[in-house]
Amino acid sequence: MIGDWIHPGLLLILGSFLIPFFKGKLKQFYLVLIPTFALLICVNLNAGHYGVLNFLGLDITILRIDKLSLVFSYVFCIMGIIGMIYALHVKDDLQHIAAFIYIGSSLGVVFAGDLVVLYVFWELMAFSASALVFARRTKESIDSGYRYILVHVVSGLCLLGGIVIHATQTGSIAFTSMIPYEGNISFYLILISFLINAAVPPFGAWLPDAYPNATVTGAIFMTAYTTKSAVYVLIRGFPGAEILIWLGAIMAVYGVVYAVLENDSRRLLAYHIISQVGYMVCGVGIGTEMALNGATAHAFSHILYKGLLFMGAGAVLYMTGKSKLNELGGIYKTMPLTMVLYMIGGFSISGVPLFSGFVSKSVTVSAVAEAHMSIPYLMLLLASSGTFLHTGLKLPYYMFFWKDSGIRTQEPPSNMIVAMVIASLLCIFIGIFPNTLYAILPYPINYEPYTVHHIISTLGILAFTALGFFMLLSHLDPEPKISLDTDWFYRKGAKLGRKLLNVIIVPAEYKFISLLWKRIMDGIIIPFGLKVNKFENLKVSRIPEFFGNLSKLLSDGLAVFHTGKIQDYAIYMLSFLGLVLLIYFLF
Repeated sequence: MIGDWIHPGLLLILGSFLIPFFKGKLKQFYLVLIPTFALLICVNLNAGHYGVLNFLGLDITILRIDKLSLVFSYVFCIMGIIGMIYALHVKDDLQHIAAFIYIGSSLGVVFAGDLVVLYVFWELMAFSASALVFARRTKESIDSGYRYILVHVVSGLCLLGGIVIHATQTGSIAFTSMIPYEGNISFYLILISFLINAAVPPFGAWLPDAYPNATVTGAIFMTAYTTKSAVYVLIRGFPGAEILIWLGAIMAVYGVVYAVLENDSRRLLAYHIISQVGYMVCGVGIGTEMALNGATAHAFSHILYKGLLFMGAGAVLYMTGKSKLNELGGIYKTMPLTMVLYMIGGFSISGVPLFSGFVSKSVTVSAVAEAHMSIPYLMLLLASSGTFLHTGLKLPYYMFFWKDSGIRTQEPPSNMIVAMVIASLLCIFIGIFPNTLYAILPYPINYEPYTVHHIISTLGILAFTALGFFMLLSHLDPEPKISLDTDWFYRKGAKLGRKLLNVIIVPAEYKFISLLWKRIMDGIIIPFGLKVNKFENLKVSRIPEFFGNLSKLLSDGLAVFHTGKIQDYAIYMLSFLGLVLLIYFLF
């Protein structure tokens, strides 16, 4: 098959280096062609292990293909195509190159058959994603980019430390379930690394900091890959880890609560990523086949509808230069199509029937109910109501319908509209034909989302939420403020650390190093130097003297032959030639 020996991730990574050599329409064609070709490769991949190498006695598996890796690869490539269409108007090659590497490294994570290959692509994913934040080239984006990369370097170090310890203890680097090794430090280090990338509180402040400060198009890619690749590795490595049930439920509510406080449209949507990923993490913690199917299905749907939501908010930012809700309003008149497409994403994330979120989120919620986890179940239902309140009602109301802000603009470029239309159609298609998604899930599934009970209960929650929204509308008006997340502790910790550094650590370090250096000088370097000097005077200095005398002796001997008469030189040459011939015939 065509995909047996072609890694779709490496295709994108290597293909990124050719981007600067194309111009105009040819470049646009190339930007869409490569992720499309990657998708075709994924569709033609056969289950198995490919690119297996033996290095220092360890089996390196570059390409591990099964149903779990395939379903994530499909949606990663689909989002890559949609994202590149959305970004066709961008002239900055840095963004395109970073996006290609980011998509490719995410596919590398999905197909990694061992922990070493996983680590390589894990780090490459972090650095390429940070480039999409830096590429906006504002002070805020540069600061956020540095914070992003620092947090993910910590994630990478935890992963590397866990891999080394795990390989030392077990002699294996195979990327399989880590549950049998629970209690080992390697288990916790690798888990922490995955939790950081999944934006699990208190490790998730990087997400609402970086995503709103990324470029308009870069944020679309960032919503798709980092957290969902983390969900994938959690499914692969930690299915049934009970702590994830509670962490996921807390995430679901945590993201919604912070969305209440937000004024920036993209930052509000970023918090809802944390909330929605919470459903997936909770499903991984349940660990049953239905729950893992639910986490996978919801990750698939979430990539599409969250990308659509960010595309809608990004289009508004691109056309108006504004993302603060208190500065927007009334633009539905000039951007009606953008508003409609955004609302499809809003209905999808809210779980409205006939949209993708309804058929994916409910699988996980049902699995939690079947596990008789009543508190996490109620927390997920509460988060579902909050999601509709803020992503499906508050954000579009204040962004499109609120009091007229006086902004007069138009619809975004056609390529951005086309990308949003494709994502919208997929959200509706999955909602109407859920078995299309269920058929590619990693485990067999027998679930019917369109039951009378499910439809009525869902519509009841949505109606109650809408009623509460309009009743409390006067109290929900956006205010120009910034809400600090757990990064408050980082910032306070940084100030405290700076004080400790200046007041205690630096003076103590200076005193310690000075004392240590004095003892090294007095006890080692100076005595050693004296011995070297003595040896040099006694032994080494006689060597040049010997060669000098030998050279003088040779010079005096050769001076005898230097007469200045040509006949003497002729005699010397004939004598030398005769000596050579005599030696030749004698020996």
